[in-house]
Amino acid sequence: MNKIAFIFPGQGAQYVGMGMDIVENYRAAAEVFDIANESLGFDLKRLCFEGPNEELIKTENTQPAILTTSIAILKVIDELGLKAEITAGLSLGEYSSLVYSGAFKFEEAVKLVKVRGKLMQETVPLGVGTMAAIIGLERDVVEEVVRESSDAGVVECANYNCPGQIVISGEVKAVEKACDVAKEKGAKKALKLSVSAPFHSSLLRPAGDKLNEELKKVSIAEMKTKVVSNVTAKIIENESEIRELLSKQVFMPVLWQDSIEFMIKYGIDTFIEIGPGKSLSSFVKKTAKKLGVKVTTINVENMTTLSKLKEFLS
Repeated sequence: MNKIAFIFPGQGAQYVGMGMDIVENYRAAAEVFDIANESLGFDLKRLCFEGPNEELIKTENTQPAILTTSIAILKVIDELGLKAEITAGLSLGEYSSLVYSGAFKFEEAVKLVKVRGKLMQETVPLGVGTMAAIIGLERDVVEEVVRESSDAGVVECANYNCPGQIVISGEVKAVEKACDVAKEKGAKKALKLSVSAPFHSSLLRPAGDKLNEELKKVSIAEMKTKVVSNVTAKIIENESEIRELLSKQVFMPVLWQDSIEFMIKYGIDTFIEIGPGKSLSSFVKKTAKKLGVKVTTINVENMTTLSKLKEFLS
């Protein structure tokens, strides 16, 4: 019997057309987009399916768009009778996890992540902050790189994605210096990312504080499924922790590799990535390989990948 985890993507996974063929084929998925449109007061469905891309990539649009697409696909998976023992989501994806667990109502979560996106975008003026992916260095070396580069400004580890891939975040000059230092220390690549803000760095603490105020307005119900927090890489034990963890998550590193390791040790052998893209599946494979463990990963983002999931279930 497979032990299943659902995992949900974060910002950066979006593309024009995401979720479209699933919505055309499944009423339950279409209903999720209708609820999102009504909750947000604008045509999110049209933005996801038709673009334009420059509107979709605005953080305050990207976040509700990915959440809605993930939950729409989740509803279809739910109709197949598939259940997860535990879930996790990368950054924004944690909100999809919390909707699945029953802690958040979708119609409240979709409004919340739009505000979250706006706060994350507005806190640091455009051009001040950036992020970069460091490929091919061990964690302790990347941590040394950011320490050595911090005389140029704020630079911190932001996403521990998988072995050999860590994203750093901070002020432009400091991040650029860290990229140079990383290359000197043998990084295969040090690539600046096309993001508009230094996510998951201490520069975003004011956004976390403001988000905490927004979270106070949202009702949180009892969780029916275990959720692993980005901030702690452990199961959220109590609903009362959710607000604080989500506030911290904005300006603290995402412990994604640690979260996957935790779930593998928990006994999970099958990871189903629900939503646009398939980068999480690749992070899971690399993490499992380092642990010397074999796991199954399936990403579900359209009718083709959904049919692969059905084959797996049969």
